[in-house]
Amino acid sequence: MRGMMLSLSALLGSVALLVSGNTLLMSVLGVRLGLEGIDPTSIGWIMSCYAVGFVFGSLHSYRIIERVGHIRAFATFAGLASIAALMHPLIVDIAFWSILRLVSGISVAGMLLAIESWLSTRASNDSRATLFAGYQMCFYLSATCGQLLLGLSSPTTFEPFNLAGMLLVAALVPLALTRLPAPAIEPAGRLPLGALYRLSPLGPVTCVASGIVISAFGSMGPVYGTLTGLDLDSIARFMAAGVLAAVVFAWPLGRLSDRMDRRRMLLLMSLAGCAFCAAAATLGTTAPWLLIVFSACFMGISAALYPVAVALINDRLQQAEVVPASATLLLGFGIGSCLGPLLIAALIDLVGPGGFFWGITSVLALLSAYAAQNQHEGLDITVAAQETFATALPETAPVIAELDPRPDVYSTESPPEQP
Repeated sequence: MRGMMLSLSALLGSVALLVSGNTLLMSVLGVRLGLEGIDPTSIGWIMSCYAVGFVFGSLHSYRIIERVGHIRAFATFAGLASIAALMHPLIVDIAFWSILRLVSGISVAGMLLAIESWLSTRASNDSRATLFAGYQMCFYLSATCGQLLLGLSSPTTFEPFNLAGMLLVAALVPLALTRLPAPAIEPAGRLPLGALYRLSPLGPVTCVASGIVISAFGSMGPVYGTLTGLDLDSIARFMAAGVLAAVVFAWPLGRLSDRMDRRRMLLLMSLAGCAFCAAAATLGTTAPWLLIVFSACFMGISAALYPVAVALINDRLQQAEVVPASATLLLGFGIGSCLGPLLIAALIDLVGPGGFFWGITSVLALLSAYAAQNQHEGLDITVAAQETFATALPETAPVIAELDPRPDVYSTESPPEQP
């Protein structure tokens, strides 16, 4: 096992550099746009273009990988992502930055798809769970480091954009030096969204709502910090705490969901997330540490909504359906990610900076109401029949679902009939 992880260290090193650079760039852009006095609605549009590009890249970039190979495709995407990062400070223009964000989203999705397809083929049944957990830990810790890099230089200069660009292109180096054979790649299959909705309406709806919340926080959080007068170090800690909380909360909440009906668990989680977000809106303005604590709590819970929703659906599937279902749910999360910055930016434009937290609170409140109404909808299974929880990364390419250790333990029998 240790030898396998060492052999994959080049791929994980590329992931770390890529995620750090991409996270830093997103936060720098939010702060810079706020300092430039761009209206929040336009900022939301710019940030949503990244999500649109990411969804498009997740669906179609495999064609480039098939044509030129993993390393050449990765080099192409890394070059485009780095160029886009470096071009931002040249011209501060809404249309220009929207195009750059679209290119960034496509490029990052292509880079992740190349890496994850490589990882998925290197995992055996015995090592899949370890590799899956290692990848997630690498992803979240790198995102935390990327947020903390925000305080190193002023967003009004070229420096943070240069640093982000260097990290993105540096991600090419470890992967280019690997001696692992390149795998074949196939487009991920999908199950119809309607079929998943019939199994449990709450699952797909939660995935979309989770995409709205997480993308809104990641893209508009730095804008909120800038509009409320937080300094760069405070914004960096504010954003990093939310990412780190996603790691801390995932397993406890997931294990708790193994012990009760996951529909009830999603209701409790959405209510708790709503309460913590409302606390951040009302008490967070009184002290920076309160803002960080309450934001970390609601983000930790919100980040766990997606994997619990995936587990809710997977409990009702046959083995062969788990990976295609995960790809469909990732697409649902991506749709929510496109909507999140637009919705929250519109509220900030309408009511001021407070619209950031109150908008997210409203999304979680609506999800809570929907969860309460759908506690007994869809296919019923007993708590004893639920499979053991495994975390799931939403902000990634669909191929990573193949690393999920659950398909090997899911029953090949048909799911239970609805009474």
